[in-house]
Amino acid sequence: MGFKALCLGLFCAFFASRMYVPIPGDIEEYWKVAALDIFAKICTFMAMCFESIGIIKYEEYVTVMDTTFVHVPVRLYLPKRKSETPRQAVIYLHGGAFCFGSFKNTAFDSLNRWTAKKLDAVVVGVDYRLAPQHCFPVAHEDSFTAIKFFLQDEILAKYGLDPTRICILGVICRGLPVQNDPEFKHKIKTQALLYPSLQMIDCHLPSHQENEHGIVLTKDLAIKFVSLYFTNDEILYQAMRRNEHMPLESRHLFKLFRKDYVYTEPILGRYNYSWPVLTDIRALPLLANDSWLQNFPPTYVLTCQYDLVRDDGVMYVSRLQNVGVQGTHDHIENGIHGALSYTEFPLYLRLGFRIRDMYISWLDKNL
Repeated sequence: MGFKALCLGLFCAFFASRMYVPIPGDIEEYWKVAALDIFAKICTFMAMCFESIGIIKYEEYVTVMDTTFVHVPVRLYLPKRKSETPRQAVIYLHGGAFCFGSFKNTAFDSLNRWTAKKLDAVVVGVDYRLAPQHCFPVAHEDSFTAIKFFLQDEILAKYGLDPTRICILGVICRGLPVQNDPEFKHKIKTQALLYPSLQMIDCHLPSHQENEHGIVLTKDLAIKFVSLYFTNDEILYQAMRRNEHMPLESRHLFKLFRKDYVYTEPILGRYNYSWPVLTDIRALPLLANDSWLQNFPPTYVLTCQYDLVRDDGVMYVSRLQNVGVQGTHDHIENGIHGALSYTEFPLYLRLGFRIRDMYISWLDKNL
Protein backbone atom coordinates (compact mmCIF):
# COMPACT_ATOMS: atom_id res chain seq x y z
CA MET A 1 0.00 0.00 0.00
CA GLY A 2 2.82 2.36 0.92
CA PHE A 3 4.61 1.70 -2.39
CA LYS A 4 1.43 2.44 -4.37
CA ALA A 5 0.94 5.70 -2.46
CA LEU A 6 4.55 6.66 -3.15
CA CYS A 7 4.16 5.93 -6.88
CA LEU A 8 0.90 7.91 -6.99
CA GLY A 9 2.56 10.83 -5.20
CA LEU A 10 5.53 10.84 -7.55
CA PHE A 11 3.20 10.67 -10.57
CA CYS A 12 1.12 13.59 -9.26
CA ALA A 13 4.25 15.65 -8.60
CA PHE A 14 5.58 14.93 -12.09
CA PHE A 15 2.20 15.67 -13.66
CA ALA A 16 1.86 18.97 -11.78
CA SER A 17 5.37 20.02 -12.82
CA ARG A 18 4.45 19.41 -16.46
CA MET A 19 1.19 21.35 -16.17
CA TYR A 20 2.49 24.36 -14.24
CA VAL A 21 3.60 27.45 -16.12
CA PRO A 22 4.51 30.63 -14.18
CA ILE A 23 1.88 33.34 -14.50
CA PRO A 24 2.85 37.01 -13.95
CA GLY A 25 2.08 37.90 -10.36
CA ASP A 26 0.30 41.12 -11.23
CA ILE A 27 -2.38 39.39 -13.34
CA GLU A 28 -5.87 40.20 -12.09
CA GLU A 29 -7.60 37.31 -10.26
CA TYR A 30 -4.36 35.34 -10.25
CA TRP A 31 -5.74 32.10 -8.79
CA LYS A 32 -8.68 31.97 -11.19
CA VAL A 33 -6.39 32.46 -14.18
CA ALA A 34 -3.97 29.85 -12.81
CA ALA A 35 -6.80 27.34 -12.28
CA LEU A 36 -8.17 27.90 -15.80
CA ASP A 37 -4.68 27.53 -17.25
CA ILE A 38 -4.11 24.20 -15.47
CA PHE A 39 -7.57 22.93 -16.43
CA ALA A 40 -6.96 23.74 -20.10
CA LYS A 41 -3.58 21.98 -20.02
CA ILE A 42 -5.07 18.89 -18.36
CA CYS A 43 -7.71 18.69 -21.10
CA THR A 44 -5.03 19.03 -23.77
CA PHE A 45 -2.91 16.35 -22.09
CA MET A 46 -5.86 13.95 -21.91
CA ALA A 47 -6.72 14.58 -25.56
CA MET A 48 -3.13 13.80 -26.55
CA CYS A 49 -3.27 10.56 -24.55
CA PHE A 50 -6.57 9.56 -26.15
CA GLU A 51 -5.13 10.32 -29.58
CA SER A 52 -2.06 8.19 -28.85
CA ILE A 53 -4.16 5.12 -27.96
CA GLY A 54 -6.55 5.62 -30.84
CA ILE A 55 -9.65 6.88 -29.01
CA ILE A 56 -9.39 10.23 -30.78
CA LYS A 57 -8.19 10.41 -34.36
CA TYR A 58 -7.61 13.48 -36.50
CA GLU A 59 -8.09 13.51 -40.20
CA GLU A 60 -4.74 13.86 -41.85
CA TYR A 61 -5.79 16.35 -44.51
CA VAL A 62 -2.92 18.73 -43.82
CA THR A 63 0.76 18.46 -43.13
CA VAL A 64 1.68 20.49 -40.05
CA MET A 65 5.22 21.79 -39.86
CA ASP A 66 6.92 24.02 -37.30
CA THR A 67 9.72 26.22 -38.57
CA THR A 68 11.00 29.79 -38.31
CA PHE A 69 10.74 32.77 -40.62
CA VAL A 70 13.95 34.70 -39.86
CA HIS A 71 13.85 34.42 -36.03
CA VAL A 72 10.07 34.13 -35.59
CA PRO A 73 8.52 30.69 -34.88
CA VAL A 74 5.71 29.81 -37.29
CA ARG A 75 3.51 26.79 -37.89
CA LEU A 76 2.61 25.90 -41.47
CA TYR A 77 -0.57 24.01 -42.38
CA LEU A 78 -0.09 22.57 -45.88
CA PRO A 79 -2.99 20.76 -47.60
CA LYS A 80 -1.95 17.28 -48.68
CA ARG A 81 -4.19 17.16 -51.74
CA LYS A 82 -2.41 18.21 -54.90
CA SER A 83 -3.68 21.36 -56.55
CA GLU A 84 -3.63 22.13 -60.25
CA THR A 85 -3.68 25.87 -59.58
CA PRO A 86 -1.79 28.09 -57.10
CA ARG A 87 -3.38 28.08 -53.65
CA GLN A 88 -4.55 30.94 -51.45
CA ALA A 89 -2.97 31.62 -48.07
CA VAL A 90 -4.13 32.83 -44.66
CA ILE A 91 -1.69 34.41 -42.20
CA TYR A 92 -3.04 33.83 -38.70
CA LEU A 93 -2.21 36.19 -35.82
CA HIS A 94 -3.55 34.57 -32.67
CA GLY A 95 -5.45 36.26 -29.87
CA GLY A 96 -4.46 36.71 -26.26
CA ALA A 97 -4.03 40.49 -25.94
CA PHE A 98 -0.34 40.05 -26.83
CA CYS A 99 0.20 38.68 -23.31
CA PHE A 100 -0.58 34.98 -23.72
CA GLY A 101 -1.45 32.41 -26.35
CA SER A 102 0.37 30.49 -29.07
CA PHE A 103 -0.39 28.69 -32.31
CA LYS A 104 0.22 25.57 -30.21
CA ASN A 105 -2.97 26.17 -28.21
CA THR A 106 -5.51 23.48 -29.05
CA ALA A 107 -8.26 25.92 -30.06
CA PHE A 108 -5.99 28.00 -32.32
CA ASP A 109 -4.39 24.92 -33.85
CA SER A 110 -7.81 23.39 -34.52
CA LEU A 111 -9.01 26.60 -36.19
CA ASN A 112 -6.00 26.69 -38.49
CA ARG A 113 -6.42 23.03 -39.46
CA TRP A 114 -10.10 23.68 -40.22
CA THR A 115 -9.27 26.79 -42.26
CA ALA A 116 -6.67 24.91 -44.31
CA LYS A 117 -9.15 22.09 -44.96
CA LYS A 118 -12.25 24.13 -45.82
CA LEU A 119 -10.46 26.69 -48.02
CA ASP A 120 -7.81 24.33 -49.41
CA ALA A 121 -5.40 27.05 -48.31
CA VAL A 122 -1.94 27.22 -46.80
CA VAL A 123 -2.22 28.67 -43.29
CA VAL A 124 0.66 30.30 -41.44
CA GLY A 125 0.39 30.67 -37.66
CA VAL A 126 2.77 33.27 -36.21
CA ASP A 127 4.16 32.91 -32.67
CA TYR A 128 5.18 36.46 -31.81
CA ARG A 129 6.88 37.19 -28.51
CA LEU A 130 4.60 38.14 -25.62
CA ALA A 131 4.30 40.84 -22.98
CA PRO A 132 5.13 41.63 -20.25
CA GLN A 133 8.58 40.21 -21.04
CA HIS A 134 8.41 41.81 -24.48
CA CYS A 135 6.41 45.04 -24.62
CA PHE A 136 5.25 46.92 -27.71
CA PRO A 137 6.40 47.00 -30.47
CA VAL A 138 8.02 43.54 -30.21
CA ALA A 139 4.91 41.48 -31.09
CA HIS A 140 4.16 43.85 -33.97
CA GLU A 141 7.72 43.66 -35.30
CA ASP A 142 7.84 39.86 -35.00
CA SER A 143 4.59 39.55 -36.96
CA PHE A 144 5.75 42.05 -39.56
CA THR A 145 9.06 40.18 -39.96
CA ALA A 146 7.31 36.84 -40.45
CA ILE A 147 4.82 38.26 -42.97
CA LYS A 148 7.53 40.06 -44.91
CA PHE A 149 9.53 36.85 -45.16
CA PHE A 150 6.50 34.81 -46.22
CA LEU A 151 5.49 37.27 -48.95
CA GLN A 152 8.79 36.97 -50.80
CA ASP A 153 8.19 35.72 -54.32
CA GLU A 154 10.46 32.71 -53.89
CA ILE A 155 8.72 31.64 -50.65
CA LEU A 156 5.27 31.96 -52.19
CA ALA A 157 6.44 29.92 -55.16
CA LYS A 158 7.95 27.28 -52.84
CA TYR A 159 4.55 26.59 -51.31
CA GLY A 160 2.64 26.91 -54.59
CA LEU A 161 0.76 30.10 -53.66
CA ASP A 162 -1.04 32.75 -55.65
CA PRO A 163 0.56 36.08 -54.59
CA THR A 164 -2.70 37.92 -55.24
CA ARG A 165 -4.75 35.79 -52.82
CA ILE A 166 -3.29 36.36 -49.36
CA CYS A 167 -5.35 37.18 -46.25
CA ILE A 168 -4.33 38.35 -42.80
CA LEU A 169 -6.56 37.01 -40.04
CA GLY A 170 -6.41 38.69 -36.64
CA VAL A 171 -8.33 37.21 -33.73
CA ILE A 172 -8.74 39.88 -31.03
CA CYS A 173 -5.50 41.51 -32.15
CA ARG A 174 -5.32 44.41 -34.56
CA GLY A 175 -3.98 43.25 -37.89
CA LEU A 176 -0.94 44.93 -39.42
CA PRO A 177 -0.45 47.96 -41.69
CA VAL A 178 1.42 45.99 -44.33
CA GLN A 179 -0.80 47.33 -47.10
CA ASN A 180 0.97 50.69 -46.76
CA ASP A 181 4.40 49.16 -47.31
CA PRO A 182 5.55 49.29 -50.98
CA GLU A 183 7.04 45.80 -50.67
CA PHE A 184 3.59 44.34 -49.96
CA LYS A 185 1.68 46.21 -52.65
CA HIS A 186 -1.13 44.08 -54.08
CA LYS A 187 -0.09 41.07 -52.00
CA ILE A 188 -2.71 41.33 -49.25
CA LYS A 189 -6.09 40.78 -50.83
CA THR A 190 -8.22 40.77 -47.66
CA GLN A 191 -8.01 41.09 -43.91
CA ALA A 192 -10.37 39.57 -41.35
CA LEU A 193 -10.63 40.77 -37.75
CA LEU A 194 -12.64 38.84 -35.18
CA TYR A 195 -13.77 40.88 -32.15
CA PRO A 196 -10.69 43.12 -32.47
CA SER A 197 -9.33 45.59 -29.93
CA LEU A 198 -8.42 48.70 -31.92
CA GLN A 199 -8.07 51.58 -29.49
CA MET A 200 -7.51 52.30 -25.81
CA ILE A 201 -7.50 56.09 -25.70
CA ASP A 202 -11.04 56.01 -24.34
CA CYS A 203 -11.86 53.30 -21.80
CA HIS A 204 -15.42 54.49 -21.22
CA LEU A 205 -17.22 53.72 -24.48
CA PRO A 206 -20.72 52.22 -24.23
CA SER A 207 -19.39 48.68 -24.69
CA HIS A 208 -16.95 49.29 -21.82
CA GLN A 209 -19.76 50.51 -19.58
CA GLU A 210 -22.22 47.75 -20.52
CA ASN A 211 -19.64 44.95 -20.22
CA GLU A 212 -17.49 46.23 -17.37
CA HIS A 213 -18.02 42.92 -15.58
CA GLY A 214 -18.45 41.01 -18.81
CA ILE A 215 -18.32 37.33 -19.63
CA VAL A 216 -14.73 36.07 -20.10
CA LEU A 217 -13.28 39.58 -20.51
CA THR A 218 -13.83 42.21 -17.83
CA LYS A 219 -12.82 45.84 -18.10
CA ASP A 220 -10.12 45.59 -15.42
CA LEU A 221 -8.61 42.48 -17.02
CA ALA A 222 -8.55 44.07 -20.47
CA ILE A 223 -6.90 47.22 -19.14
CA LYS A 224 -4.34 45.12 -17.26
CA PHE A 225 -3.41 43.21 -20.42
CA VAL A 226 -3.21 46.36 -22.55
CA SER A 227 -1.10 48.20 -19.99
CA LEU A 228 1.27 45.23 -19.70
CA TYR A 229 1.63 45.15 -23.48
CA PHE A 230 2.52 48.83 -23.55
CA THR A 231 4.66 49.17 -20.44
CA ASN A 232 5.48 47.63 -17.07
CA ASP A 233 4.69 50.99 -15.45
CA GLU A 234 1.83 50.44 -12.98
CA ILE A 235 0.89 54.12 -13.25
CA LEU A 236 -0.50 53.59 -16.75
CA TYR A 237 -2.80 50.82 -15.51
CA GLN A 238 -4.18 53.00 -12.74
CA ALA A 239 -4.61 55.99 -15.07
CA MET A 240 -6.43 53.87 -17.67
CA ARG A 241 -8.82 52.52 -15.05
CA ARG A 242 -9.86 56.13 -14.34
CA ASN A 243 -9.81 57.05 -18.04
CA GLU A 244 -7.28 59.79 -17.30
CA HIS A 245 -4.29 58.48 -19.24
CA MET A 246 -4.29 60.65 -22.38
CA PRO A 247 -2.29 63.91 -22.78
CA LEU A 248 -3.85 67.26 -23.68
CA GLU A 249 -2.44 67.14 -27.20
CA SER A 250 -4.54 64.05 -27.96
CA ARG A 251 -7.84 65.97 -27.94
CA HIS A 252 -8.09 65.97 -31.75
CA LEU A 253 -8.20 62.16 -31.82
CA PHE A 254 -11.60 62.01 -30.18
CA LYS A 255 -13.27 63.50 -33.22
CA LEU A 256 -12.79 60.08 -34.84
CA PHE A 257 -15.19 58.47 -32.40
CA ARG A 258 -18.89 57.92 -32.86
CA LYS A 259 -21.08 60.37 -30.98
CA ASP A 260 -24.47 58.66 -31.22
CA TYR A 261 -24.52 58.15 -27.48
CA VAL A 262 -24.12 60.29 -24.37
CA TYR A 263 -20.42 61.03 -24.56
CA THR A 264 -18.24 62.08 -21.66
CA GLU A 265 -14.79 63.09 -22.81
CA PRO A 266 -11.92 61.63 -20.80
CA ILE A 267 -9.94 63.86 -18.48
CA LEU A 268 -6.83 64.86 -20.42
CA GLY A 269 -3.43 65.96 -19.17
CA ARG A 270 -3.94 64.70 -15.61
CA TYR A 271 -0.50 63.04 -15.53
CA ASN A 272 2.91 64.39 -16.43
CA TYR A 273 3.91 61.02 -17.80
CA SER A 274 4.00 60.44 -21.54
CA TRP A 275 3.20 57.16 -23.26
CA PRO A 276 3.65 57.73 -27.02
CA VAL A 277 2.44 54.21 -27.74
CA LEU A 278 -1.11 55.30 -26.87
CA THR A 279 -1.31 57.19 -30.16
CA ASP A 280 0.77 54.80 -32.27
CA ILE A 281 -1.43 53.58 -35.14
CA ARG A 282 0.57 50.36 -35.36
CA ALA A 283 -0.93 49.40 -32.01
CA LEU A 284 -4.22 51.28 -32.35
CA PRO A 285 -5.27 51.48 -36.01
CA LEU A 286 -8.63 53.07 -35.21
CA LEU A 287 -6.67 56.30 -34.66
CA ALA A 288 -5.25 56.35 -38.20
CA ASN A 289 -6.24 59.17 -40.52
CA ASP A 290 -8.47 58.61 -43.55
CA SER A 291 -5.64 58.72 -46.10
CA TRP A 292 -3.95 55.84 -44.29
CA LEU A 293 -7.10 53.76 -43.92
CA GLN A 294 -8.16 54.09 -47.54
CA ASN A 295 -5.25 51.86 -48.60
CA PHE A 296 -6.68 48.91 -46.70
CA PRO A 297 -7.89 45.84 -48.63
CA PRO A 298 -11.48 44.54 -48.32
CA THR A 299 -12.02 43.89 -44.63
CA TYR A 300 -14.22 41.57 -42.61
CA VAL A 301 -15.03 42.55 -39.03
CA LEU A 302 -16.99 40.41 -36.58
CA THR A 303 -18.28 41.85 -33.30
CA CYS A 304 -20.28 40.45 -30.39
CA GLN A 305 -22.90 42.29 -28.37
CA TYR A 306 -21.67 41.17 -24.96
CA ASP A 307 -18.07 42.13 -25.57
CA LEU A 308 -15.99 44.88 -24.02
CA VAL A 309 -14.33 45.78 -27.35
CA ARG A 310 -17.53 45.66 -29.41
CA ASP A 311 -17.55 49.38 -30.23
CA ASP A 312 -13.97 49.30 -31.54
CA GLY A 313 -14.99 46.98 -34.37
CA VAL A 314 -18.24 48.85 -35.07
CA MET A 315 -16.44 52.20 -35.43
CA TYR A 316 -13.58 50.68 -37.42
CA VAL A 317 -15.70 49.11 -40.15
CA SER A 318 -17.75 52.33 -40.35
CA ARG A 319 -14.60 54.40 -40.90
CA LEU A 320 -13.32 51.99 -43.55
CA GLN A 321 -16.61 52.18 -45.43
CA ASN A 322 -16.60 55.97 -45.22
CA VAL A 323 -13.24 56.17 -47.02
CA GLY A 324 -14.29 53.74 -49.75
CA VAL A 325 -12.89 50.46 -48.43
CA GLN A 326 -15.13 47.42 -48.89
CA GLY A 327 -16.05 46.59 -45.32
CA THR A 328 -18.23 43.69 -44.21
CA HIS A 329 -19.59 43.67 -40.67
CA ASP A 330 -21.16 40.66 -38.96
CA HIS A 331 -22.59 41.39 -35.52
CA ILE A 332 -23.75 38.60 -33.22
CA GLU A 333 -26.44 39.84 -30.85
CA ASN A 334 -25.99 37.01 -28.35
CA GLY A 335 -22.23 36.73 -28.81
CA ILE A 336 -19.47 36.89 -26.20
CA HIS A 337 -15.80 37.72 -26.44
CA GLY A 338 -13.44 34.86 -27.28
CA ALA A 339 -16.18 32.40 -28.26
CA LEU A 340 -14.08 31.10 -31.16
CA SER A 341 -11.71 29.58 -28.60
CA TYR A 342 -14.45 27.22 -27.43
CA THR A 343 -14.72 24.72 -30.26
CA GLU A 344 -12.95 21.77 -28.63
CA PHE A 345 -14.26 19.20 -26.17
CA PRO A 346 -15.10 19.69 -23.33
CA LEU A 347 -15.18 23.49 -23.64
CA TYR A 348 -17.19 23.98 -26.78
CA LEU A 349 -20.00 26.38 -27.64
CA ARG A 350 -22.30 26.35 -30.66
CA LEU A 351 -21.55 30.06 -30.86
CA GLY A 352 -17.87 29.26 -31.50
CA PHE A 353 -18.74 27.03 -34.44
CA ARG A 354 -21.12 29.68 -35.80
CA ILE A 355 -18.40 32.36 -35.72
CA ARG A 356 -15.95 30.00 -37.36
CA ASP A 357 -18.36 29.16 -40.16
CA MET A 358 -19.27 32.83 -40.75
CA TYR A 359 -15.69 33.96 -41.25
CA ILE A 360 -14.81 30.88 -43.33
CA SER A 361 -17.81 31.60 -45.57
CA TRP A 362 -16.70 35.20 -46.07
CA LEU A 363 -13.13 34.16 -46.91
CA ASP A 364 -14.37 31.52 -49.32
CA LYS A 365 -16.26 34.19 -51.27
CA ASN A 366 -13.71 37.01 -51.05
CA LEU A 367 -10.28 35.40 -51.05
